[in-house]
Amino acid sequence: MEYRVTHCGIVILAGGKSSRLGSPKQLLPYKETTLLRHTVQIAMEADCGPVMVVTGANSREIKEAINGLSVEIVENTGWEEGMASSLHTGLMGMVEKHPETDGIIFMVCDQPFVTKSVLLCLIGTQQSTGKAATASSYSGQTGTPALFHRSFFKKLLELKGDKGARMLIASHPDDVAIVPFEAGAIDIDTKEDYEQLLN
Repeated sequence: MEYRVTHCGIVILAGGKSSRLGSPKQLLPYKETTLLRHTVQIAMEADCGPVMVVTGANSREIKEAINGLSVEIVENTGWEEGMASSLHTGLMGMVEKHPETDGIIFMVCDQPFVTKSVLLCLIGTQQSTGKAATASSYSGQTGTPALFHRSFFKKLLELKGDKGARMLIASHPDDVAIVPFEAGAIDIDTKEDYEQLLN
């Protein structure tokens, strides 16, 4: 069966506590702004549909950090349950506010080299292949940013704990198209990661 996403939204997952870093990674300075605000600006540049940010830990500070941007914010009050709860919050928030949504790109805020062209390539690849999902590929694995057609929404809602989109992508290889994005391997989990990024 072939699928075609025509009304795509973007959900940015920014609800984590950044426990390995010791401070909210979302608010780390990057390119004269913050990692989160940079990610939001990239999502807005893609101009493919509504952009929604999922907050959780440190919600007040994170909302303040993206004040003034044309994005919608939903708060995951169950963020301590793990990544899956933020996926659920973003998916349900997007579908409730924009019921026409038939595809969602999930992004995280600690992949600083995501670009507008990466996001548009996900959409273009989905439309040309008809696959139910399109994922980024780097360092021998697949992950975010990733686009899911609504035929995948029920499966996303069944994820639990710290199981995120990567597990779902890995378990449905025949339904997933791949977009190479080697720079996606660079993410910020520790102070050392951040120092390497700045250098």
